[in-house]
Amino acid sequence: MDVGADEFEQSLPLLQELVLGADFVGLDIEFTGLRSNLSRPQQISLFDLPSEWYLKTRHSVQQFTICQIGLSVFSSIEGESNKYVAHSCNFFLFPTTFGILDSEFSFQASSVQFLNQYGFDYNKFLKNGIPYMNEEQEKKIKHNILTGNWRVRSSLDKDQIKVVIDEVTRWLDLAEEGDWMTLPGIAGFQAFEVQLVLRQALPDIWTVLRDQGIIVKKVSKQHRWYLENTSCDRASCWKEKILLSARGFSVFFQMLVKAQKPLVGHNMMMDLLHLHEKFFRPLPESYDQFKLNIHNLFPVLIDTKNVTKDIWKELNFPRVSNLSEVYEVLNSDLNPTKNSGPVVIHASKCEKYVETKYPHEAAYDAFLCGSVLLKVAHLLLWRVHRAGPMPEPSFSLYLDVLAPYVNQVNLIRAGVPKINFSGPDCPSIRPPILLLRVRRWPGVSEQQVYREFQNLCKFDVRRLSRSQFLLLTNKFKDARSILKEYRGHPSLQVSLYRYWRHAPNINCLLQVCGVVITWALLALLLGRPGH
Repeated sequence: MDVGADEFEQSLPLLQELVLGADFVGLDIEFTGLRSNLSRPQQISLFDLPSEWYLKTRHSVQQFTICQIGLSVFSSIEGESNKYVAHSCNFFLFPTTFGILDSEFSFQASSVQFLNQYGFDYNKFLKNGIPYMNEEQEKKIKHNILTGNWRVRSSLDKDQIKVVIDEVTRWLDLAEEGDWMTLPGIAGFQAFEVQLVLRQALPDIWTVLRDQGIIVKKVSKQHRWYLENTSCDRASCWKEKILLSARGFSVFFQMLVKAQKPLVGHNMMMDLLHLHEKFFRPLPESYDQFKLNIHNLFPVLIDTKNVTKDIWKELNFPRVSNLSEVYEVLNSDLNPTKNSGPVVIHASKCEKYVETKYPHEAAYDAFLCGSVLLKVAHLLLWRVHRAGPMPEPSFSLYLDVLAPYVNQVNLIRAGVPKINFSGPDCPSIRPPILLLRVRRWPGVSEQQVYREFQNLCKFDVRRLSRSQFLLLTNKFKDARSILKEYRGHPSLQVSLYRYWRHAPNINCLLQVCGVVITWALLALLLGRPGH
């Protein structure tokens, strides 16, 4: 089910009911870009601590925006064993433009091409996107609306409102008291904005919002005063409605937070960063504060990328590169619990995914996340009880076996493989750092070193000194391969890096200590009295 700005407010009661009755919610987000083309020192690297990775990525999240959010709400069916129904929705989003609020964001050509390849509807995003704002933006807008200190920001809106005022003014010249006219085609919070402008500009009219548009009625000044002070549609009431409409998807985000349901994604770190920035608050500079905020918003996070890595190794499943391939393997005969696992059906208005695959459509990927979670959880439960009778599966049992993976979110290309949102991060389990000593290659750069090794395997490279470089990979076999291939090489010597032996600051300290000790011994010998 696709939801744009025109349908969103009417959908809110149903969405709230679904989330409150859910076992968990699958999530996927599409963006206008992923990572800024930063200079090399600002690019993410396997050398990065989680806090360094966060600060580098924070910039990209602030630069790009969300174009589509997919949610798939999974609920167990009462009276049916291990059967779930999934309500899947696509939400097209577009930043709120109102008063002083006028966001700036970038497009990345590769991201646009990628989404185009999978049929993304940019018209729905640009023309019918649901507005949204974070709490900081909401406070500014609320203050300006309620105090009357606001103005139309965009030139397009100014032109449109000028046309509307001119049209109503011409009509007023010929109208008599009690006459009315309709302004069709104005919807959403723009309808409230137009009414606010008209009421401020024209003292002898009253406006009412109806399904067919804005109704403008000519009234006396006395009747206008009466309506302003007694009508349930007076300005103070619908200024609150303006704010509600301008908040848009942020209203549903707050519903999702209050429901406290487990949130499930696949490689969901970027999703969480954008959720924080776009709907909660601007991302803090402190990495620890970010972790704390996310944990308070969503106490139970499950990243299916992190969960599937362990079970894949144990069961020798074929290598997979994306979520769709994970789903296919779990639905195949390779899965020993294929015929006994949970059954998932699509809700009545969400049946487009029954027969057809829509990879990288946000709601479809959110559905895959939830389905993969249930199937992997069933595998884990089967593994625990393989030697004895299997208990009746339930989502609470699934959560028990998933406990080691809760709040452990996969981290792509960093010094640690995952982030723990409910405690200290796990220590690195990456392969050891290698030390490259370069001879007879003056002026060699990090990029040249990278190209030297790229045909054999991919390393992140960091300069240590003029002729020394650190090499780091996320595969142990690559580290072993390089050590073997370059053993005895005349100009490129590769060895294991030992901090206490090779770090420049430690070497400098040892040299200073050596000099001090030498002078101390010399002074001791020279100062000894003769015999």
